[in-house]
Amino acid sequence: MIVEGTVSGRSWRLRPADPARVARIAQHHGLPEILARVLAARGLDAPDVPAFLEPRLKNTLPDPSHLHDLDRVAARLADAVEAGERIGIVGDYDVDGATSTALAALWLEGFGIAPVIAIPDRLQEGYGASAAILDGLARAGCRLVLTLDNGTNAFAALVAAAARGQEVLVIDHHPADAELPPAFGIVNPNRPDQKSPLGNLAAVGVTFMVLAATARELRRRGARYTGPDLLSLLDLVALGTVCDVVPLDPINRAFVRQGLKVAARGERPGLAALAARAGLEAVRESWHLAYVLGPRLNAAGRLGEPMLATRLLLAREKEEAEALAARLEALNARRQEIERRLLVAAEAEIRPQLDADMPVLVAAGEAWHPGVLGIVASRLVERFERPAFVLSHAGGLARGSGRSMPGLHLGALVMEARRLGLVREGGGHAMAAGLTLETERIPAFAAFVRERAQAVAELRTPAPLDLDGALTVCGVTVELASALDRLAPFGPGNEAPRFCVTDARIIEVREVGQGHLACILAGSAGGRLRAVAFRARDGALAKALGRRGEPMRLAGRVKLEHYQGEQRVGFAIEDAALA
Repeated sequence: MIVEGTVSGRSWRLRPADPARVARIAQHHGLPEILARVLAARGLDAPDVPAFLEPRLKNTLPDPSHLHDLDRVAARLADAVEAGERIGIVGDYDVDGATSTALAALWLEGFGIAPVIAIPDRLQEGYGASAAILDGLARAGCRLVLTLDNGTNAFAALVAAAARGQEVLVIDHHPADAELPPAFGIVNPNRPDQKSPLGNLAAVGVTFMVLAATARELRRRGARYTGPDLLSLLDLVALGTVCDVVPLDPINRAFVRQGLKVAARGERPGLAALAARAGLEAVRESWHLAYVLGPRLNAAGRLGEPMLATRLLLAREKEEAEALAARLEALNARRQEIERRLLVAAEAEIRPQLDADMPVLVAAGEAWHPGVLGIVASRLVERFERPAFVLSHAGGLARGSGRSMPGLHLGALVMEARRLGLVREGGGHAMAAGLTLETERIPAFAAFVRERAQAVAELRTPAPLDLDGALTVCGVTVELASALDRLAPFGPGNEAPRFCVTDARIIEVREVGQGHLACILAGSAGGRLRAVAFRARDGALAKALGRRGEPMRLAGRVKLEHYQGEQRVGFAIEDAALA
């Protein structure tokens, strides 16, 4: 099955699946054929299915001791716990950093230790451990400091800390240069001298591994612990993992799957209050973490209140949690308005680049709000399907964020630009990066990234949409959605199945929320189906969906929805082709 002439210009193709393998999976495990086909198309066979459908940490996690410095760090942290030392934590202002910090703090509190927490102000202090922050923790009596989701590249700060006798345990996942800073220990599955199956972990996952190893060491010593079991904190691990958009390999799938079970119980006051503010009855699915809770938690760091998200995650009383959730909701609304204004300015800035068909977009403006640059870069990638950097400059310096597409590793690209002297500071992941450079170097940096992007074939040809099957409107049922939901959690590395609805006619369309289009579909054999096209108001998809009554094919994802205690089915539209 191949569909051309789509609204997006991308062809649709059916994922290949060996019929014999589909039959084995369906028969051996008693699964519907359509579910068996989805599994087979992802390379699984009958023996692989149980572990995929029910990922468990005990079956996926390796011994953490293979990580360099892990045992040394666990022993030092265990010493501090036994001695009741004053421990400092330098976290980060994003969700991964906040969940890492909350995870470590809640676990330490189980031993009667209240750590001193420092979260740098994104707008005033920038990212990660600085000499000033570590010095402040030293003056607060913290000879031992954990850096969570940062520290791997904090050379100057860690040199100064070592000189004053401060011991720093770096727990991180960001790529590093060949040389590492002088820390007491650096636990990072992505350090250059490390080979590890844990390279896809978010920082909160690495933090979990360190705490698990420390707990093991303390049990060996006979230490008494009265705090929450680490497994009861997996909702934090799931939240940080999903919001950092790391690949959902078997280990991360297990973290998220088990963490969602904890989150669904609604026992963490902060998350329960934030979910209620957002209109969620319960936190059940990974998209609740990614698109509902995550943006609200991130709003605090983006708009100058970096401790707010961590405070919410640590809140014990309902009243405190509700007050903090209300503040986050207000900040998120303000963030959305700033984002809307900046997106208009950025689109005007890149219009000549689009006309010239540049492979990478670089938008730069004077005094653009630094807290929303990454979000605006993401919006440009979504809308124009090419990597994008958004920079704000003032006083001769520009700071900003980039977002990528498969094939172009932004973190490595920015680090190469740093080695070449094009940027002062920078780094990140495959799909996201941050950087600081002189304003006058923006054109040279833009030329550099575009030159590198020219060699990436995936960026020159729109990737096809892979389909898992074809359905009629009547075939999109709650039963089907429930069966497909067994494959969750969904995200990078385990994308939700995508289908073609072959007989759709739009009978109603209206705008909802921030530029989303809600539709009612009718099928050729009767039946009705609720559908939504997210952020589609201003694109070509909106014009297609406005052609009411015309037969068309729609590509998208079947969604199991929970509403007022009942389950119902919906369809998320991604593309359309007139029949």
